[in-house]
Amino acid sequence: MGGTEHLNIQREGATLVLTLNRPEAKNALSLPMLVGLYDGWLEADADDSIRSVVFTGAGDSFCAGMDLKALAGKDTGGEQYRDRLNADPDLHWKAMLRHHRPRKPVIAAVEGYCVAGGTEMLQGTDIRVAGESATFGLFEVKRGLFPIGGSTVRLQRQIPRTHALEMLLTGRPYTAREAAGIGLIGHVVPDGTALTKALEIAELVNACGPLAVEAVKASVYETAGMTE
Repeated sequence: MGGTEHLNIQREGATLVLTLNRPEAKNALSLPMLVGLYDGWLEADADDSIRSVVFTGAGDSFCAGMDLKALAGKDTGGEQYRDRLNADPDLHWKAMLRHHRPRKPVIAAVEGYCVAGGTEMLQGTDIRVAGESATFGLFEVKRGLFPIGGSTVRLQRQIPRTHALEMLLTGRPYTAREAAGIGLIGHVVPDGTALTKALEIAELVNACGPLAVEAVKASVYETAGMTE
């Protein structure tokens, strides 16, 4: 089982749990984290004993977005990570689920901040649970930036376009209740219990036929926009 100093990987029965592990930086994305994430998605795909993945963050945040200083080459945690990125320049987009779709269902367990790149990664997950104090948002326009993680394409496919455009064009924060109201997340639970709820959902998934689960997930995404 892999992992890096910024990404923990562990098993809970038939569920693989991936935990962003930079709580002191609100789990902002670093190069070791992205490499560990991508390796985690590949591990889940390759191991038939894994039937679901729970994706969460350590401490009081899910993910506060990109750590631009770290990704620029400072505090990389080792040149092996830079070598991995050089060997596969698309690795960070695969890690963030923009250019990679895991075969197994991915259940997000969100506490605290899930903003910018955090909200963009969230859109690559299948089922989403959040603590009631969680915060969501795409803040890029407030900083004069473009949300390059795929939100201008994916978000309008997942929630009504009017809500997608409001989120993208205002850059304002959304509470967990607001996020549930527009369909961005599926469950709001008491703070500190998102992971427990996500693991409960994972157990329901794990009890089903694994080939059927994978086929249904693939069909949902591959036939989006098609007629019956």
